[in-house]
Amino acid sequence: MSLAAPQALAQTAAPAASAASGKTELLWLGQASFRITSPGGKIIVVDPWLSGGPKTPAPYKTDLSALGKVDVLLVSHAHVDHIGDAPAIAKLNNIKLYGAADMVTPLITLGEIPPELGHRFNKTGSVRPAPGIKVTAVQAEHSSLLVWKNPATGKNESHPAGEAMGFIIEMENGFKIWHMGDTGLFSDMKFISEHYKPDLVLSPIGGNFTMGPEDAAFAMKTWIKPKMVIPMHYNSNPLTPGTLAEFEAAMKGSKTKIVPMTEGQMVSF
Repeated sequence: MSLAAPQALAQTAAPAASAASGKTELLWLGQASFRITSPGGKIIVVDPWLSGGPKTPAPYKTDLSALGKVDVLLVSHAHVDHIGDAPAIAKLNNIKLYGAADMVTPLITLGEIPPELGHRFNKTGSVRPAPGIKVTAVQAEHSSLLVWKNPATGKNESHPAGEAMGFIIEMENGFKIWHMGDTGLFSDMKFISEHYKPDLVLSPIGGNFTMGPEDAAFAMKTWIKPKMVIPMHYNSNPLTPGTLAEFEAAMKGSKTKIVPMTEGQMVSF
């Protein structure tokens, strides 16, 4: 596939595309949250930690409708900085929340979403959540726990929520994005890259809960070798101390193009 160099469209948050642009556009909303607009104009939202996100750009922090009409909603795991506002977005747009089977089930049984707005799938399972869009769940080396506030007691409860996973998101034109979710190193990253052949990888680099800059660079240089990588899941709180500068330094010698973003920036491919 021939790819044009990514072009920064805006340094501040922009409204959702109203028509097909012919390009894949990514808006970084902070942490692991992205709004992806497909070449056909479909809006895909992944891990929307918006109202609680310390780096969420305005107006998305206060108005979920600013995302536009969301067509596809993906959640990699149940930690609050990933599931975030997903149940509210599902209900606002009357769309299914796609995620690990054992995460979606407690969301339904606890009443966070109605049964018809949850879709359960697991790793290596594929779904076609909108015309021309294919999503395959892949491995992530991480945990998953749902913290739910019981309205009857006013207290938080912890509920098992299956396993964390990543997503291979394929656009109408075949462009593939690997959103890795939260993950540490695992050698099957090589298999995932060779089998699914992603064009762009969204990789955590923050450390502590996920790969830090050095481990992320090792994965990119040794196993994945993507055309392009966007670092994510850093710069949000003291528990994600990895920096872009550290990642760039560790990536020296790699042919992979690093596409650095700031929260609220949009890039297109």
